[in-house]
Amino acid sequence: MRVLSGSDISALVDIAALLAPIGDAMRLVSAGRAELPLRSVVELGGGNRFGIMPGSLADPPSYGAKLLSLFPDNPRHGRSSHAGLYLLFDPANGLPSACLDAAVLTALRTAAASAVATAALARTDAAVLALIGCGEQAVSHLAAMRSVRKLGRVLVWGRDPARAAAFAATHGVETAPSIAAALAQADIVCTVTNPTTPLVTPEMLRPGLHLNAVGASMPLNQEIATECLPLLHLFTDYKPSLEAQAAEVIDARRRGIIAADHAITEIGAVLSGTAAGRRDAAEITLYRSLGIAAQDLAAAHFILGRAEQAGRGTVVTMQ
Repeated sequence: MRVLSGSDISALVDIAALLAPIGDAMRLVSAGRAELPLRSVVELGGGNRFGIMPGSLADPPSYGAKLLSLFPDNPRHGRSSHAGLYLLFDPANGLPSACLDAAVLTALRTAAASAVATAALARTDAAVLALIGCGEQAVSHLAAMRSVRKLGRVLVWGRDPARAAAFAATHGVETAPSIAAALAQADIVCTVTNPTTPLVTPEMLRPGLHLNAVGASMPLNQEIATECLPLLHLFTDYKPSLEAQAAEVIDARRRGIIAADHAITEIGAVLSGTAAGRRDAAEITLYRSLGIAAQDLAAAHFILGRAEQAGRGTVVTMQ
């Protein structure tokens, strides 16, 4: 089994390198060629959780699971909020073939998935990015958006103005005084927070926007106000995940704001050409990312291939 640390992974791939394997995985998902049980979560108290995300892909044949601790307070102490391991197995014999740092893997694959969706859905002339949130996913999403669009301006908003200012200084971007001010100037928006109260409201939306809603992966958290949904063309990574875990969709259906058959399109279907993406320059598109096992699996498989070629990582014997 090859053990790959976070520094190993960062040395082997960047977000741009993962666009193709993540795109291929999303096509397989929408073609029904993946097994993706919904993530199971153990509540640990104090807002901390332990998640398990297993899955398999048909091409290349592969399977594995991510074991992830979600500790929201960790960044205050200089640690990732997502800590754990990804275990990849050899489908020929069932033996574990790789163990990867899950924090770096998650950051890279999440941002790469947003980049794949943005490439497919954002206007081709989109040049202004707004980052709502200034944590670790904001860093990876800044690189991701730059990999698929030529950005002229980037604005960042954070709950803590000092942290937002530090982020802006580090990355050479601008701060925005409010979420509304950021969205008023943006063509692409990435929300990378985990609030319990929605941040983006209908009056903030404007024609031509593309939004990547990334931070709220459990029904207790919500970045996009429920009332926004009728104004958006809604896309996601995997419909069963969206319907079970996206708070705004659950709430909108419960309240009758959208019908049970409201159009929801998987991004893999857009990539495969079996479903339409953006229909015109004025449409507002939302890619609602839940983060699915297929993305982790495709990224881990790709990274392992590069590690084997480069002789990177530590090989341990399992017997």
